[in-house]
Amino acid sequence: MKLPEDGFTFPGIGTRVVFGSKTLARVGEEVERLGGQKAFVLSTPNQAKDAQSLSTQLGSLSAGTFSEAAMHTPVEVTEKALDSFRRSGADCVVSIGGGSTIGLGKAIATRTGVNQIAIPTSYAGSEMTDILGETRDGEKTTRRDASIRPETVIYDVDLTLTLPADMTVTSSLNAIAHGVEGLYAPDANPVMSLMAVEAMKAFKAGLPVLRDMPRDQDARSLVLYGAWLCSTVLGYITMSLHHKLAHTLGGSFNTPHAETHAILLPHTASFNAVATDALAPLHDIFGATPGAGLWDFAKQAGAPLRLAELGLSESDLDRASEIAVKNSYSNPRPFSQGDIRALLQAAWEGRRPEH
Repeated sequence: MKLPEDGFTFPGIGTRVVFGSKTLARVGEEVERLGGQKAFVLSTPNQAKDAQSLSTQLGSLSAGTFSEAAMHTPVEVTEKALDSFRRSGADCVVSIGGGSTIGLGKAIATRTGVNQIAIPTSYAGSEMTDILGETRDGEKTTRRDASIRPETVIYDVDLTLTLPADMTVTSSLNAIAHGVEGLYAPDANPVMSLMAVEAMKAFKAGLPVLRDMPRDQDARSLVLYGAWLCSTVLGYITMSLHHKLAHTLGGSFNTPHAETHAILLPHTASFNAVATDALAPLHDIFGATPGAGLWDFAKQAGAPLRLAELGLSESDLDRASEIAVKNSYSNPRPFSQGDIRALLQAAWEGRRPEH
């Protein structure tokens, strides 16, 4: 590895991580470690039973549950949750679920200053970050602040054993996207790059096993380990074109988060690969050029490959490309609205990238 000629800045890692099997049993211990006395448990409607079970497990440490977390963290849902949180007398939040629930926990924490514990049940990767994306009036805006980052993250491999196959695949590709962008980030550093490469190796080894043996404990551990690494990368460097496009489609067209990331990833990697050698490690991991290798891996895993599958029309791509260039942001390769439109067209059709 060649170190940057101008040196680098490493921000440090501040979130406490509890990783393993049966670690859900330690939630109460972690609440008390943070000085909490009443925890407000969050989930989506689909995981309401999990939230209620955790609330029961916490006993006198629970202030109740709120199970209306929604995709892309709509502000109106946050306001409703805040009202319930304040009435409950809680002094901390515990989020159990994927990115939707963890996003709601962050939204509450940054508005109230309380501590939060995140318990991810997918591989989406928002749990280790200081990033919050919220949707208002059909547009998603993203911001970073120290108050957004969870104090503790509990990874329990057992919680992922029943994750449906399609969600396992798309959530994994969502996580890989964090690692890919971490390699060419303007504030990339050797530590985050090592994490990104290690994570992609873990996904490459673990995800194919889960296609045939979805409850394989070792493979699930590998994939969750990769998700943790990619989430850490996402939390400590600046994301670029890929995440901007994913947030544009999700916030303005309500496309599903993980599926959107999974479909876009080969095309955004291909677009940037011609402008940087930072993605060279992907060739050794996935066996082809960055975009083609990721597309092949996604296809073999059974991931969706076309934006058209998400209900987007070709005319939607015109508006999406217009929204995507409204604000400037760092990216290894300069681009125009026409470049974005062409990239989205390829993703809409599901073509295998060349680069």
